[in-house]
Amino acid sequence: MPSVPSKTIHLSVNGRPVEAEVECRMPLAELLRDRLRLTGTHIGCDTSQCGACTVHVDGVAVRSCTLFAVQADGSEVRTIEGVGTAGEPHPLQAAFQEHHALQCGFCTPGMIMTALELLRTVPSPTPETVRHYLEGNLCRCTGYYNIVKAVLAAAAETQGTGRPADEGSGHASL
Repeated sequence: MPSVPSKTIHLSVNGRPVEAEVECRMPLAELLRDRLRLTGTHIGCDTSQCGACTVHVDGVAVRSCTLFAVQADGSEVRTIEGVGTAGEPHPLQAAFQEHHALQCGFCTPGMIMTALELLRTVPSPTPETVRHYLEGNLCRCTGYYNIVKAVLAAAAETQGTGRPADEGSGHASL
């Protein structure tokens, strides 16, 4: 049986340097979840259709289930664990809780990572803009009404604080 090619990669994950030997076919989601134990990145479909695996790579929201880990070599990766802390959640995380924008929580990390990119690029979105931006993130149990409310509330709050919408309040440790 032929061996699978592997490569040593170097990246930053939630502000911490990471060096890992990975098979060239390993998805970034697998590296994050299985090797680094950052289990907030969920794998729902393995085809980029549901958005549960969304993380930021060099500041851009990407689906980590179809991005190979070797493609992230040299990049800065941010997962939901790097967005806020339990004691000081990011305003978007707090808004999801306050506006009941989650139930089971499976889609929530991907929704938040996608919404953070939206708020970075469109600081004061309309409800229609939020719906359009999140249409690639699937939720089976909450419904989108409260998710849209939460994103709009976070946008309003971050506009009033001067704090960038995509700035985390702290980094959780790996």
